[in-house]
Amino acid sequence: MSGSEQFSSRIALLLSTMGMAIGAGNIWRFPRLAGQYGGAFLLPWLLFLFLWSIPLIMVEFAMGKQSRRGPIGAFAHFLGERFAWMGGFVALCTMFIMFYYSVVTGWALKYFTASLTGSLLHADHQAFWERFTGSGLEPVVFHLLALSAGALVISRGVVMGIERANKILLPSLFVLLIIGCIRAVTLPGAEVGLRYYLTVEPDQLLNYKVWLEALSQSAWSTGAGWGLVLTYAVYIREREDITLNSVFTGVGNNVASLFAGLAIIPTVFALSGSLEEAHKALSAGNQGLSFIVIPQLFSQLPGAQLFMAIFFMALFFAALSSLISMLELATRLFMDFGFARKKALTIVYLITLLMGIPSAVSMNVFNNQDWVWGLGLIVSGSFFTFAVLKYGVERFRRTFLDVRYNDLRVGPWFNGLMRGLIPAEALIMLGWWFYQSIQWDPQHWWDPLSPFSLVTCLVQWGVLVACLLVLNHRLAAWLVPIPTDR
Repeated sequence: MSGSEQFSSRIALLLSTMGMAIGAGNIWRFPRLAGQYGGAFLLPWLLFLFLWSIPLIMVEFAMGKQSRRGPIGAFAHFLGERFAWMGGFVALCTMFIMFYYSVVTGWALKYFTASLTGSLLHADHQAFWERFTGSGLEPVVFHLLALSAGALVISRGVVMGIERANKILLPSLFVLLIIGCIRAVTLPGAEVGLRYYLTVEPDQLLNYKVWLEALSQSAWSTGAGWGLVLTYAVYIREREDITLNSVFTGVGNNVASLFAGLAIIPTVFALSGSLEEAHKALSAGNQGLSFIVIPQLFSQLPGAQLFMAIFFMALFFAALSSLISMLELATRLFMDFGFARKKALTIVYLITLLMGIPSAVSMNVFNNQDWVWGLGLIVSGSFFTFAVLKYGVERFRRTFLDVRYNDLRVGPWFNGLMRGLIPAEALIMLGWWFYQSIQWDPQHWWDPLSPFSLVTCLVQWGVLVACLLVLNHRLAAWLVPIPTDR
């Protein structure tokens, strides 16, 4: 690691990894699911934090720290060069998400500026959303602005860029969420939503959908299996505690989600005309909840402009901190092939700008890419599990986890999770989402041009894997011996 950048402190590392994990999904997807299932959702969601997310975060920390490379180099280092393609899938899956996630970050920036100017206050929010997303040019402009903000951070490196940005973004995000929580629970009628949010209905625990949605939310929200923690682990100090840091990262993500739910769910119940309307609002979909329902409800509040601005600023900060980590992963990929940081970032910036435009101008493209590569993360998580199994679970645990400079010893439970439970979770989760796609549109599940079909996933994954297998030898050959920041 001589001559390479490192995080300056444990706090800086944790703020960065939590910034990676805490994103738009915490603020729009978690409240939607918790609002549909109530307190019963929280129990399995918390359970899967320890049965899926934290173990995989530990694996990513260990692989990145040991290899000092991004996903392609890490998989080649651990499993041999013929498995470089697996790291390629992990990296490109996250990059394909980055292409449309930059668009989401732009949406949040647009709505933040609109809330500041007051143009959201008396708008028809459904029409405002449709006019904005259908305008063609405007979403592209905000995609460009959001991407440029993230790239500016990455251009300054780990300490001056990523560290400094997250030292501002993360504390600010939590302050904004706490302000939202205080306002939400003091609204007349908020106690109904608060009680619903925190009360466990035993019958709901018998609903298999609650468990599968909870597992999916934990898998997607924490960033486990994305390759992002692995990338940040390239820059950690040699004797950094990776087991306890993994726990802090996962728990910090869940705390942010709980705050987001506390800010949104009581507000929805307090401002809706009935319980039925509240449930309908919370099931409006990710974009519907955040960009249509929330502005409609907040417009009823005294000081509506202020609270809209707080909400969309929080959403923008959360999305931007995650976008920064995705940009760093992609930049690290090219740095591992010998490019200097600024040249690598320029390539990533231009690719992301161009590849994000289809999602910016077409919601059908956006929804398709979100569907395909969101599910692809389950495959990515499975590849990390495979890496541990092939390396040897016991050997992996004793070499990287249960070592003297890690304060938290994971013990044999890690072996059982990796050998049995996590592979089973991945198969069940993937199978359920495939089943869902067939149920949504039984007549078109086989159509690769249908946005949410089963075959569109298999075709796009298949093309990517085929290309990576063909290029596998070249990918391994392109890796420079020692990662540098030339």
